[in-house]
Amino acid sequence: MTLRTRLLAVAAATVTLGGSVAMAVSADAALPSPPSGWTQVWADDFTGAANTLPNGGNWIIDLGTSYPGGPPNWGTGEIQSYTNSTSNVSHDGSGNLRITPLRNSSGAWTSARIETQRTDFKAPSGGVLRIEGRIQMPNVTGAAASGYWPAFWALGAPYRNDRYSWPAIGEFDVMENVNGINSVWGVLHCGVNPGGPCNETQGIGASRTCPGSTCQSAFHTYAFEWDRSVSPNQLRWYVDGQQYHSVTQTQIGEPHWTNMTSHAGYHILLNVAMGGAFPNGVAGSATPTASTVSGRPMLVDYVAVYTRGGGGTTNPPTTPPTTGPTTPPPSGNVRDAYAVMQAESFNAQSGVITENSSEGGQNIAAIANGDWVQFNNVEFGTGGVRDFVARVASGAAGGVSGLVEVRVDSRSNAPIGSFALANTGGWQSWRSIPGNVSNVSGRHTVFLTFTSGQPSDFVNVNWIQFRR
Repeated sequence: MTLRTRLLAVAAATVTLGGSVAMAVSADAALPSPPSGWTQVWADDFTGAANTLPNGGNWIIDLGTSYPGGPPNWGTGEIQSYTNSTSNVSHDGSGNLRITPLRNSSGAWTSARIETQRTDFKAPSGGVLRIEGRIQMPNVTGAAASGYWPAFWALGAPYRNDRYSWPAIGEFDVMENVNGINSVWGVLHCGVNPGGPCNETQGIGASRTCPGSTCQSAFHTYAFEWDRSVSPNQLRWYVDGQQYHSVTQTQIGEPHWTNMTSHAGYHILLNVAMGGAFPNGVAGSATPTASTVSGRPMLVDYVAVYTRGGGGTTNPPTTPPTTGPTTPPPSGNVRDAYAVMQAESFNAQSGVITENSSEGGQNIAAIANGDWVQFNNVEFGTGGVRDFVARVASGAAGGVSGLVEVRVDSRSNAPIGSFALANTGGWQSWRSIPGNVSNVSGRHTVFLTFTSGQPSDFVNVNWIQFRR
């Protein structure tokens, strides 16, 4: 799902560049074994009970019409509001995730958008990354499909902390479709906007019809590969094993290739938007229309990430719980950095209060610029730290935001990691937000510090956890 205005040609490129057809016919296929030579580093096969939300350890559910502090209408002009209602996003009980756009009696649309907790999906040095999903697009065509915009895509990790870093940080659109057309679009976004090496706001894209059955009537497997084993490096797009698009490192050039490949990695997104620049541009008029039907879901059988060759893979993180013990440990106890540390279990603090949490136990609150909490004897071991996750909420007024920072050994030391936060929808509207950190080993005193350019409270914190 692109973050800009663009119009791609409707004509589908039908040249097959290689690979073989792997037709998908069953709606409840098991997660496949990794292809020969590949290692699975992460996956979700959506086997939850009917009408349950996706696994919170794997996914963040986006809400509303923008990220806090980000561009309105998600930067694309789409008209729906995203929710965490199981009417919009849920397991179907048959091994699929269902994302369903709905129009209410007043004509307003809701839908859903989820993104992985992890932001580190990256091709290993000298190896290849493959992002793959088996998906049936919303089964609707013609005038009834006007405005439908399903997507399976990936965004560069820095976007989590800077909502205006697009397109420099990179975007890989593995699968996009609009208006029920029997085509899949694969698109790269990079560089600067407008113009630049990726011809923004359009991007470098190609499209083709789905092999065999239409994109709307059956499941197909959509995949993207980032290949660092060849020189120049290459990006490739596939549907059912057939390559239909590629972009090389030479095409993009510097500094743009480095800007989109040298950061921590990418996070994966799934959503169905309604209206916006892409469907409007293809239709030649505003979408959706009075003829658009409500309630046609995108079905996702699985999403998987694989690597091959190169410098190896990263193990999946431990899923952090949303609740845990609330009694502060004795000051002499050793804390495991990779277990959840309840925020209210601090050993020292300045400026914060504790209050009952809607998720059970307590959280720390009334946090503003200059406040801090301290955790003693935190053991990181020697394996290396990948990132940290904090469970946070904010009911701050518009324009009020700040940084949640991690420091070790002294509050005067530079932060080893941080993320920015603005309003999340309320002081008990919790989100698990990851932030990249510098590597640290051994045993340390850990400080959560809070920095803002204004004096108002801007965040509540429930817990923090580091991940390998």
